[in-house]
Amino acid sequence: MTVINRSALLPYTARQLFELVNDVEAYPGFMEGCVGASVLSRSEGVVEARLDLARGGIRQSFATRNVLKPPNEIVLELIDGPFERFGGRWDFLALDDAACKMSLNLEFSVNSKVLGAAATKLFDRVTNNLVDAVCKRAGQLYG
Repeated sequence: MTVINRSALLPYTARQLFELVNDVEAYPGFMEGCVGASVLSRSEGVVEARLDLARGGIRQSFATRNVLKPPNEIVLELIDGPFERFGGRWDFLALDDAACKMSLNLEFSVNSKVLGAAATKLFDRVTNNLVDAVCKRAGQLYG
C-alpha cells in the first residue's frame, strides 16, 4: 500500500485552489506524467473523470468519482483502474482571506502482479509531484 500525504501553504483562497484542482481537463497542461484527462460526467456535487498517465514506456488510465464539497474538500473514489485499493481527498483550509493550506492524502495499491512495481512507481511519482504542480500552476494563474 502506498500512502501519500502532501500539503502546502499558499497565498491564494481556498476557492481558487479548489477550482484549480477541480479543473481536471487542464491537468495535461501542467501535471508531469498526465497525458490525457476527460470528464466522463458532471452533476451537482460530483465529477467523474478519467486520467491517462504515462512515463518511461508505462501507460495507465484510471477513473474516479470526485465528490465536491466547495470550497473545502474533494473526495476521490475509484470507479475503474489498475488498483486493488484507491482512495483520497484534497482539503483546502482557509487560513485568512488570502491564504490557504492545501493537502492531498492518497492511499493506493495496484492489483496486477505483472504491472505492480512499474505501475506503482508511475502513480507514486505522478501523485508525489501533484501538489508541487498545483502550487506552480496557481502561481501562473493567480500571480
